[in-house]
Amino acid sequence: MPEKIIAFESKTVLLPVDNIDTDQIIPARFLKTISKDGLGDQLFFDWRYEADGSPKADFVLNTEAAKGCAVLVAGDNFGCGSSREHAPWALTQFGFKAIISTSFADIFRNNSLKNGLLPIIVPKEAHEKLLGAPSTVKVDLEARTLTLEDGTSVEFPIDDFSRMCLLEGIDELGFILKHEEQIAAYEARRDSTLDTRALA
Repeated sequence: MPEKIIAFESKTVLLPVDNIDTDQIIPARFLKTISKDGLGDQLFFDWRYEADGSPKADFVLNTEAAKGCAVLVAGDNFGCGSSREHAPWALTQFGFKAIISTSFADIFRNNSLKNGLLPIIVPKEAHEKLLGAPSTVKVDLEARTLTLEDGTSVEFPIDDFSRMCLLEGIDELGFILKHEEQIAAYEARRDSTLDTRALA
């Protein structure tokens, strides 16, 4: 099950590149696995590593400042390209809880919400502030707000169902299992009704 996201504070990692597609987030050659294990090491693989597999010292995720950061601030239209759940998997396995941008590709955004990653859409002005320099931000999913280091607070959109799942740390299957007793009771009533009709 995904980790609960309620309210947290984190330093930011800046990746000010527009139109980052899912093949850059997690290259296609790593999609054969059905496990999330190890995908954090493969996040932005072609940007993070040299041809011999050694880390590129100047790539932001390889820096000491990126360690422990739970918020990535990216350019516009993050997560475009092909659909793959491995993209949010890789981001969460690295340690990110939220991605901030001015817009997200719809499929990536939906996949993120289903896999415990919060995509936060902010206005251009707030986005420019965030890209100015790494900073500390506060995310409050209950209030649907992002608070910048200068105290500026902005609201971000999220539908009620996705918000509830993230707050409770469940996915769609987990939501269904929460109602297992009601489902079983409904099925029992339904079977009883079908048996009555058969006898008639």
